Order: sequence, then C-alpha cells, then structure tokens
Amino acid sequence: MSLLIELTIILTGLILLWDYLLKKRRNEILRYMPGPKALPLVGNALMYRGKGPEDIMSFIIANRNKYGPLYRVWVLNQLAIFSSDPADVEVILSSSQHIKKNNLYDLLHIWLGTGLLMSTGRKWHARRKIITPTFHFKILEQFVEIFDQQSAVLVEKLNRHADGKSVVNVSPFICLMALDVIAETAMGTKVNAQMNPQFPYVRAVNTVTNILAKRFINIWQRIDIIFRLVARKDAQEFYSSIKLMHEFTERIIIDRRSALEETLANNSTASVDADVGAKPRMALLDVLLQSTIDGQPLSNEDIREEVDTFMFEGHDTTTSALSFCLHLISRHAEVQAKLFDEIRHVLGDDRERPVSLRGLGELKYMECVIKESLRLYPPVPIIGRNFEEDVNLNGKLIPAGTNYTVGIYVMLRDSKYFTDPDAFRPERFLNESGDGGEKMHAYSYIPFSAGPRNCIGQKFAILEMKSTISKILRYYELLPFGEKMRPSMSIVMRSQNGSEMGLKPRVYK
Repeated sequence: MSLLIELTIILTGLILLWDYLLKKRRNEILRYMPGPKALPLVGNALMYRGKGPEDIMSFIIANRNKYGPLYRVWVLNQLAIFSSDPADVEVILSSSQHIKKNNLYDLLHIWLGTGLLMSTGRKWHARRKIITPTFHFKILEQFVEIFDQQSAVLVEKLNRHADGKSVVNVSPFICLMALDVIAETAMGTKVNAQMNPQFPYVRAVNTVTNILAKRFINIWQRIDIIFRLVARKDAQEFYSSIKLMHEFTERIIIDRRSALEETLANNSTASVDADVGAKPRMALLDVLLQSTIDGQPLSNEDIREEVDTFMFEGHDTTTSALSFCLHLISRHAEVQAKLFDEIRHVLGDDRERPVSLRGLGELKYMECVIKESLRLYPPVPIIGRNFEEDVNLNGKLIPAGTNYTVGIYVMLRDSKYFTDPDAFRPERFLNESGDGGEKMHAYSYIPFSAGPRNCIGQKFAILEMKSTISKILRYYELLPFGEKMRPSMSIVMRSQNGSEMGLKPRVYK
C-alpha cells in the first residue's frame, strides 16, 4: 500500500511538473497581462462550471469589465487571450500572416474538412481566390431571384399563423427558408426544406448544427472520445448525419460534373441548372467545377469541403441574423413603420412583384436596421486565431501557442464608440462617422469580421436579409407578442426560446 502511495505521489508530482514546464514560457511572457488566477492542470476551467449558453456572454462581459480589454485565461493546458480593443484587433485581423483559426473550430473539421473556413496558408489563399468571383454582382443578381422565390414560400407558410392574435415562433420557418436558399445557391439543387422539413438532408443539417451548439458550450464534450462516451445518442446521430450529408453532397457533385462535361462537349456556354427549362444560373458548385489550382481541377472532395462550408455558414448564421432582426422590428413600431414606408416607396404596392438587385440596393433605411440588429446580436459573437509564433500586439508580446479570441459581441456594445450601446437605434448608422461616441474606429464594427479573412458572403447575406424582411413586411405587420428573445452563446448566436411575435395581415392605406 505504501508503495502505491509513493508511486501516486511521484506520478502526481511529475504531472504537475510537466504542466508547469508546459506553461512556463507563456506565463513568464504574460506576467504583465491581467486574468483570473489559474490552478495547476485545470487552469481556469472551473470558472465555466455551471455556466449555460445564456450565461456565457454576460460572463465574458463581466471578465472584460474586471480585467480590461485584453486578458488571459487558461483552459486546461490551452492559453486563451480575450481581446476587445479595436486597435489590437486590427493588428491581427488585418494581417495576411495570422490567419490560422483557433482550436474552437476543430469541432467543425469532421463536417467541413479544410474548406475556406478551416484552411490556412497556401490552400486558403488559393481557395479564396477562386471562390471570390462567385459573389460578383452578376451572379448575386441571379441569387436575388432565389431569395425572392423562397421568401414567397415563407410568407405562404406563415399565413396560417397570421391572425393578429396568436404567438408564433418564426425561427423554425426562417431556418428552413435559409436552408432552401443556400442549397439552391451553393449546390444548384432544390431540397424543398420548407415544403418537406423531414427530408433526410434537411434533418441531418439541423441535427448536426444543434449538437455542435451543445458541444461548443460543454468544454469536455469538445474532446471527441469524451463526447462519444458521455453523449452516446448525440454522438451516434452526429456522425451518422454527417455521413448522410457528405454522401448527399458528393452525389450532387458527381451529377453536376457529368452534366457540365456534357454541356461542354456540346460546345454550349450555358450553365447547368437543376430545373429543366429554367433560366440558367451559376451556383457556387459550378464555379468550383470549372476552377483549377496550378492547372489542376479540384477533386470531388475539395469541392465537397467548400459546398459543405457554404451550407454551414450560409444557413445557421442567416437564421440567427433574420430571427433577431425580425424580433427587434416587431418590438419597435416606429422602426417598422419607417421600413414599410420605404418598402412601398422603393418596391411599390404590388406584393407579388419580384424584387431586383437594384431595388434591394435602394433600401437604405433597411440597411441601417440590419446593421443595428447585427451590432446588438452578431450571428458570430466571437472569432479566433491561433498564433504559431510570438506576436507583437501594439507593443505587447503574445507568446506562440496562444488562442487569440476576438470578442465581437463585446466590441459592438462598447459605449466608447456607440452611445447608449444596448439600445436599438438604426439611425446611428445614418452617420458613418459614429453616433455621438468617439469617432468610430474602423474595427469597432465588424459583425462580418474584417481583413483578409472577413466573411466572403457578407453581400450575399445582406441581400438575402433585405429580400426576406421586405417580403414579410409587405404581407404582415409584426406584433410584439410572446417572450423576449434569450440570446445564447455558441459557434453561432441563437435564442434559447426562438423568435416569438404576432403576425397580422398587412393593410395598405
């Protein structure tokens, strides 16, 4: 027994020594930086004990208020630095060198591989270059037709709830519409999620995104082996759903490639389209099929990574942005009235008339409303980088091996740049230089990130939001019914209770 005790003491000592030596250099460099006192081995992981998804943002804000805009936290043996000073953030995000994502994104690897969101170095630069043309205004103009068609299905699905009395959670409806839009624009394929929400691919996407949200909050379940052991049912559904999605995407790629080769063989320049007789459209998939890197075409796996990345980024984030924005509109009658007046002035009173790229561009007040909603509830509340070498951050040395986390949510509610920062005031964006606070720093408003790794689809997202909001408001008045939204922290910001409101058929006077 005494031998066992001795061995236990020796082993414990060795583990503690290993932990000390592993952290020693980084701790010495960061003596100047405030942060909570860390325990051996576990670091500050116990701080997160008992914290639910609704608690995380207030927890981060409390730490920011206590330790300042730059502070450090140890989670086990991983060093995380939280940053919310626009001047510091600019140094990192504007760099073409510091582009490696931090390990929070590892959860997405099994689904997205090393597509545009996850890749780094030469691969990222090459992929970014070939995908950028997808968002040329001529292609976006084609996408606007899809936005309009799918939002028309949305208002039809909402119609049976529009009695002016009932409380309706619009988030599930928005989610299915966003999935229809991104499937058709990214893959050139209709999944008809709004009409058939039980379609296997649709269910798989929703299953994976919901489980990812839970794993993000539960620190221990981020470790794959622990996830498989303690959440067996979720793990089984998670991996089987990813397998289904990969197989679905691969079938689309194979079919689309064959159709493209046949089109080229017939010397036709028309793009492939999923609907016979429909107006040809260029989907993201078509761009990828016709692209090369160093003279070589992309493999099916390369293409699947990018298509899956777009399915993730263009679905969950849009659902979040639209859900929060519509909720805010429903609670601010004067904003809704101004929006409706602008919609009538720009788009007219014919509710069924399709919107155009030009018409959406003229909705200037709506753009302010969207910007303000994204300020209060950014779909991606934090982003991160991983430093593979020491970094000089405006005279402050940050050691290699650091996970650098940008608190976008915190920055967007900084009273230094936004007067009355918790209030919903779209008018603040009528003045580009700020709204009464200090002159707005270029990196104080970055809901789509910034620099070389900014969101490549931000114009796409704004146009989709404008199209959807304008369509809904042409048909319905949004009423302040139901509970206030309860934001929760995840890879993508969500509301724990959805987006509740009332819907009343719109009366034109």
